[in-house]
Amino acid sequence: MTKHEDLSRIEVDQYFQHPSSKVWRALTTPELMAQWLMPNDFEPIVGHRFTFWARPVAKTGFSGQISCQVLDLRPQKMLRISWADADNTDGMATTVTWMLQPEGKGTRLFLEHAGFDLDDPTQQLARKFMNGGWRSHVLRRLSELLQHLR
Repeated sequence: MTKHEDLSRIEVDQYFQHPSSKVWRALTTPELMAQWLMPNDFEPIVGHRFTFWARPVAKTGFSGQISCQVLDLRPQKMLRISWADADNTDGMATTVTWMLQPEGKGTRLFLEHAGFDLDDPTQQLARKFMNGGWRSHVLRRLSELLQHLR
């Protein structure tokens, strides 16, 4: 851990060699999201409540269902959602934000997963797992999907 690391958030900066319109489509189309993130009933409408379905994680008490709501959406620029365990309403309540920035012929994607409680060991363990997951699995799968998306 570097002394500047903020343990209340995860920040990832990823460049994709694809136009922002294509990255945006992958971020906001439910069937495409299911391929790189998780099965869902997402709709790109501010205020829409939806669920992601994943495998439960006993170590963190994660139920496998993530309750979300679209908090903000600016087409081809930014998507912000709430992110909380559906079965643990008193537990972790965080936000995930994807910001797209055109760069050359591609797009720089900034991901921020924020709101982890610094004083809660379970949330810090969840943050550690998710940090690795966002970096090594989720964004890699998004990159693979973008390669094959027309």
